[in-house]
Amino acid sequence: MAGNKVPPALASHQDRKVRGGWVWEETQRPPKRVKGGEDEEPPRKLPKRKIVLLMAYSGKGYHGMQGVSAAGQVVSLKVWLIDDILDKINSHLPSHIRILGLKRVTGGFNSKNKCDARTYCYMLPTFAFAHKDRDVQDESYRLSAETLQQVNRLLACYKGTHNFHNFTSQKGPREPSARRYILEMYCEEPFVREGLEFAVIKVKGQSFMMHQIRKMVGLVVAIVKGYAPESVLERSWGEEKVDVPKAPGLGLVLERVHFEKYNQRFGSDGLHEPLDWAQEEGKVAAFKEQYIYPTIVSTERDERSMAQWLSTLPIHNFSATALGAAGTGAKVPSSLEGSEGDGDTD
Repeated sequence: MAGNKVPPALASHQDRKVRGGWVWEETQRPPKRVKGGEDEEPPRKLPKRKIVLLMAYSGKGYHGMQGVSAAGQVVSLKVWLIDDILDKINSHLPSHIRILGLKRVTGGFNSKNKCDARTYCYMLPTFAFAHKDRDVQDESYRLSAETLQQVNRLLACYKGTHNFHNFTSQKGPREPSARRYILEMYCEEPFVREGLEFAVIKVKGQSFMMHQIRKMVGLVVAIVKGYAPESVLERSWGEEKVDVPKAPGLGLVLERVHFEKYNQRFGSDGLHEPLDWAQEEGKVAAFKEQYIYPTIVSTERDERSMAQWLSTLPIHNFSATALGAAGTGAKVPSSLEGSEGDGDTD
């Protein structure tokens, strides 16, 4: 009928036009064309490639990537391999977060799933190992060779597979996932920073649970200081609940992520590089010296987290079970107790 509006669907169909061999709706954007009537070819995108990035960051005031400092974190992702990619990424990052290296990996590589082991270090003032009868924050304390030997003997007890349900929360003694394998754990020679002596404990394991490393350190400190008997180590791996103190999180640093099985299979195939980061060791060491270690030293001096934690050790009851400790008022980790992340996690 004259004067009637054409239905939208029909109008859309009637507005179809043929131009230059292309058919499109009037409401759609026409394809771009070059001069002379030739159709313009859409630009080709470069294919993304799977890579890993070696990252370092200071954990002070920063929450993410497990919430602690790291000197050798590894992440996998797909990117366009543009020129000067590392410099361009770092130009958008603050100075205490750096990308130190890049390597091509296989298309199916996943940095978390392919990880064989992780190495963490824990930096602490050596007065933590002073006997309990000494001033809790005596900055003049220097670690003797005999005490260092005792520390390393105790740390070596952790090597092998043990049930670490007492070193985390929300894990029962019969849960298979509570069993963890430690490859090595030792304390390096002490050194002095700003008049205060520090030492670094290193631990390499297949995987770690929440708070596990901090509790491993905390229990050894309690034994060396004389608050707990050495027998508590063996007892802590049993089924009963043992009161294991958790050392402060300040000194915990992710040192290295290991991909040994991947390197054995692909590292020498002629197509891929082994993920060993030997050429980046200088950058890693420089980052630790410039950002991580100074942050730990200055924060310890300002907040005295280790000294404050040491003053809580006398309230722990290392000879009681969970039921017995409850009657004394000592704090015992509960299997239902919530916890914050400190970095030593799966």
